[in-house]
Amino acid sequence: MWLTKHEREISINSDNPPPLCIQKEISNPHTPLVPIPVIDISLLSSEEREDDELERLRVALTSWGCFRAIGHGIESSFLDKVREIGKQFFVLPPEEKQKFGRAANDLEGYGNDPNVSRKIIFNRSERILIKVAPEDQRRLERWPSNPSDFLEVLDEYSAIMKSKSRLLLRAMARSLNLEEDCFLNAYGDEELIGARFNYYPASSSSDIVQGAEPHSDGSGITILLQDKQVEGLQVLKDGKWSRVPIIPDALVVNVGDQMQIISNGIFKSPTHRVILESKKERIWVAVFHLPQYEVEIGPVQCLIDENRPQQYRNLKNYRGHYEDSLFQGKAPLEIVKFNAI
Repeated sequence: MWLTKHEREISINSDNPPPLCIQKEISNPHTPLVPIPVIDISLLSSEEREDDELERLRVALTSWGCFRAIGHGIESSFLDKVREIGKQFFVLPPEEKQKFGRAANDLEGYGNDPNVSRKIIFNRSERILIKVAPEDQRRLERWPSNPSDFLEVLDEYSAIMKSKSRLLLRAMARSLNLEEDCFLNAYGDEELIGARFNYYPASSSSDIVQGAEPHSDGSGITILLQDKQVEGLQVLKDGKWSRVPIIPDALVVNVGDQMQIISNGIFKSPTHRVILESKKERIWVAVFHLPQYEVEIGPVQCLIDENRPQQYRNLKNYRGHYEDSLFQGKAPLEIVKFNAI
């Protein structure tokens, strides 16, 4: 089923989105508030407490595949500024936002994601996706010029997220008793970083609306800055959905598919979704850290042995495989398994 241009506009701008946008058959929307692991990342380089926190990190990423990061050292006022530049952009008139719209079959820019599967579902959200690193690959025509400090703030935030991602990759390697640059080296010479602002507008409707369908991330690591007050993120674990409670200014870190591949399936890329039950608007900012598309990835050799044979094949351009899975109706990681046909 395809939405008309008018229906697409309604899905973003109206209190009454078309029926395709309202997920009335969402399974278990009222999920329990489960204590997703909390990791103090300031302790991951502490001589006194490192071993304990590394063990907690290992347990979190081999079971949940995600955790809430505290102790990151980022000022609350700066995190508020990151959220605010997103809000200021999304409240602009539609014609202003469309100046930074994505082209057909292109991910970057403002607008819905490409309809790869041809089974279109327009979730009740707006987004803008921007490649921030490597810097020489930036397409500044896709970067909003309004608000005027958008580039400056995002540039600073992405540099911080790059540093935190590297810290986490090194800690993840140490948690498995590996050489600390083992996973970073698997990325190649230079990593790719993308930033995605998601805006979920307020609604007067009492319907439960899907903000993002169940999916795993195609990244290596994703770091999410949640809304300061409004929840909505849910994670699937052991066949059950769990709400991710907000800790003010904590960051949500989750493993992406490519890190599940690189770790030979030891770290888990969790399935997650966004459910909108509140009548309040919310803004989330996700930063994706991953190898560049031309870099070949595969399980690192030191994690392959007789007890744990190679789980995934070596491959380039995981994004292409990710999209292929939509055509085949399979989970993305299924089509890149070592013995997949």
